[in-house]
Amino acid sequence: MCLEELQRRKRERRLLGYYPDTGPLRRELYKKHLAFFEAGAKYKERLMMAANRVGKTEGIGGFEMAVHLTGRYPSWWTGRRFDRPISAWAAGDTGKTSRDILQTKLLGPAGSHGTGLIPKEDILRVSAKAGIADAVEIIVVRHASGGESRLTLKSYDQRRESFQGTEQDIIWLDEEPPLDIYTESLLRTMTNDGMVMLTFTPLLGMSETVMAFLRDGEVCERAEGTKFVGMATWDDVPHLSQKQKEDLWSSIPPFQRDARSKGVPQLGAGAIYPVPESELVVPDFEVPVHWPRVFGMDVGWNKTAAVFGALDQQSDTLYLYSEHYRGQAEPAIHAEAINARGRGIPGVIDPASRGRTQVDGQQLFVRYRQMGLDLTVANNAVETGIYDVWQRMSTGRLKVFKSMTNWVAEFRLYRRDDKGRVVKENDHLMDATRYLVVSGLNRAALSLKKRMQKLIDVVPVMNFFSKK
Repeated sequence: MCLEELQRRKRERRLLGYYPDTGPLRRELYKKHLAFFEAGAKYKERLMMAANRVGKTEGIGGFEMAVHLTGRYPSWWTGRRFDRPISAWAAGDTGKTSRDILQTKLLGPAGSHGTGLIPKEDILRVSAKAGIADAVEIIVVRHASGGESRLTLKSYDQRRESFQGTEQDIIWLDEEPPLDIYTESLLRTMTNDGMVMLTFTPLLGMSETVMAFLRDGEVCERAEGTKFVGMATWDDVPHLSQKQKEDLWSSIPPFQRDARSKGVPQLGAGAIYPVPESELVVPDFEVPVHWPRVFGMDVGWNKTAAVFGALDQQSDTLYLYSEHYRGQAEPAIHAEAINARGRGIPGVIDPASRGRTQVDGQQLFVRYRQMGLDLTVANNAVETGIYDVWQRMSTGRLKVFKSMTNWVAEFRLYRRDDKGRVVKENDHLMDATRYLVVSGLNRAALSLKKRMQKLIDVVPVMNFFSKK
């Protein structure tokens, strides 16, 4: 009888068993989860952009929602605390997924309410949701202060209008929401010092919602202003074995692997180069002196960009190894920066450089040549160039040094709109890369041939004087 009672209490008080002090799943091993909780004390908007199977729904969003609803904060809790009952929303993609995921995590399966994260003794009553079998719309929970917390389960398919209205202390958005629903949710928490939590794997790529947290396109953990971004990979949790990770990896389509294993935004539906970032980026290394080199250059007052490439002729692999990326500077500044990477490296430049400048009416192309840059005008056939770059990427013949952070940021954002047109924003390094691949590689090979010929011509002279 005592054993049965212990099992019942464990089953109906699951919340109390999370993040133990000791054991193979002890709390200290979940550093990313704990950092997310702690950030709640300071940041109003928190995003956990995480891999699948790391516990972002149950162990992060669900756990935190349950402790706020009940007021049962563990002794180690360093996040925000409410000393009163709260009003909250939790939302998922659809009414059915909210039932199958959020409701099940918090309450337990239909017919077994009280076996989820909210202890059974704290569930005061639930209200059914019309139109969806076994779905619950409202959960009323006993708070440790003596009052009643209220949680409403919602879904994105109810549209933005259903997220209007009342103030909320906490809104938890599980799975990525449309930007208008995220914005509406944020408004519901503004006047009462509430907070919004988002927990999702970024399968929609660099979407508007992701970009609301990563405005510069750099995918990394960060904390600034009112926003906190946490990330968790398979390697950040102790409950996944190496065998499980290997099995999961092999079962995931290549274009989803970065998102599902690392929480890195997946290539969106409009991505121009549907190649995983992990297949392109390589650690920096010393480029062999005999590899032909060339640069592609895109010009503009807001941003002038140059990409430097070196070709491994043996494998026909192009390595992009350096970048120049600067706005609102005179041509002399850009020329100096490019020359600093090696005088005499040939380049190809944006055809727009042949236009007259408003300052002196001289062509930028001519001015750059006068400043010592070895330039010719690139072919600007956009679709042909994109195809050539993609061919190299997809066959493993284009690699990018890890230090080229601006290039990687642009790559993540480079996309087409819903009409199939290239989005002309933050694409300067992408254009420079296209110029390099289409028009620059022949120049690189010819330049190397000339350099080698000069060496051959010099050798007999050197031998003549050495004999003397």
